[in-house]
Amino acid sequence: MENVCLESLILKLHDVQAVKFGTFTLKSGITSPIYFDLRVIVSYPTLMNQGPVSSLLYQRAKDEDLKYSSVCGVPYTALPLATIICSKHELPMLIRRKEAKDYGTKKIIEGTIHPGDTCLIIEDVVTSGSSVMETAQVLQAEGLKVTDAIVLMDREQGGGAMLAKRGITLHSVISISKLLNTLFQADRIDSSTAQSVCRFIQENNTYKPSGEEEKNGSPATKKPCKPTELSYGDRAQLQNTHPLAAQLLRLMEEKKTNLCVSADMTGCEELLQLADSLGPQMCVLKTHVDILQDFSPAFTQSLRDLGLKHNFLIFEDRKFADIGNTISSWSHIVNAHAVPGPGVVKGLSAVGRPLDRGCVLIGQMSSQGSLATGDYTQAVVKMAEEHSEFVFGFISGSKISNKPEFVHMTPGVQMQSGGDGQGQQYSTPDDVICKKGSDIIIVGRGILGASDRVKAAAEYREAGWNAYTKRLNTSSQ
Repeated sequence: MENVCLESLILKLHDVQAVKFGTFTLKSGITSPIYFDLRVIVSYPTLMNQGPVSSLLYQRAKDEDLKYSSVCGVPYTALPLATIICSKHELPMLIRRKEAKDYGTKKIIEGTIHPGDTCLIIEDVVTSGSSVMETAQVLQAEGLKVTDAIVLMDREQGGGAMLAKRGITLHSVISISKLLNTLFQADRIDSSTAQSVCRFIQENNTYKPSGEEEKNGSPATKKPCKPTELSYGDRAQLQNTHPLAAQLLRLMEEKKTNLCVSADMTGCEELLQLADSLGPQMCVLKTHVDILQDFSPAFTQSLRDLGLKHNFLIFEDRKFADIGNTISSWSHIVNAHAVPGPGVVKGLSAVGRPLDRGCVLIGQMSSQGSLATGDYTQAVVKMAEEHSEFVFGFISGSKISNKPEFVHMTPGVQMQSGGDGQGQQYSTPDDVICKKGSDIIIVGRGILGASDRVKAAAEYREAGWNAYTKRLNTSSQ
């Protein structure tokens, strides 16, 4: 099945509002963030007939090399789809009534039935699989075999597992995972919406496997809906990504590094030597010029030259915690606490935006007992969203925003997790990038305290990048 054609179908279904996002009360009484109204496609003959819907349903059966003698659509939305397929490919069709007639032949199945033959079921949407099962039971009662069903949209909420237990294999054209991924990459929905739908799907599975099935891995537990994950390069191309964030994400992709080196040094010459030797390994150099004993304007120019030479950005760790408009013109990135309120961002933005600079807000801290949690963290995310023309990310211990245009940077990273006597808590690159969903590891002592700093930086770079590729691979499975 051509992937381009499938993605085109998903976008067309969204165009005609056959797929809707919002707040919907389902027949069960559950509130859902997504609703499928595929009945509307009957008003779009090009989409339903000559378009990809009926063609892809038929192609799905062909791809699976299914053997069947007749076709039956589940009433009502699937009936016109089955009609088109049977008419176009000259296949015998059966029609199931929802209720038997109380006059005439009183049939519940219309059409010529040959007991012992196999009938293929066509359905529009499967949630629990009950509608497919009801149709299968009616057909089986007439002496027909039912081994397979083709569905346009599988909500991945346990329907496939339930049908499999009863001897029917469900073949879907579109899974909800594919739908979300396609709409997300086409900028039709944001990451927050995709995450919300995935959580709903996972929390509202209609099939509860038996103990033995759970042990062996039932279909219901093997393929959950997963949040969409984009590569650094893909995120750089999103419309809402800040220009500086896009530059950073692109260079991370190009250099294959998500390492930020925290250079807490007191001498300019030593810092410049470090930047030159570790430049090929890192995407960002984080500085504290307040502690430099011999700081001079010449130093900043030399540092910028090294940034251009090795393609890394400079992050001056000022941790602004008061309203003001002082910003270093030579650094690309500055950070700030949200405690003073939005005034701190407005003041920095007034100076930083004309210089093409960007800000990351401190949403969480790696020190033991930090108060930067809960409601405070959520307030930071909201402030970032309201000032995204200047704020492009966060300093945090984990991913705190689902919007892919925001970059997350995590301090306190070492090869071994744990803590020190000053309350600093350390996490490994795999914990930070793969498990907690951050983007950049900030490493200080793990590199500066090593006997061979270049070797240590290379090891952290490799560990961070491996964790990132592992995260991408896990998301795509």
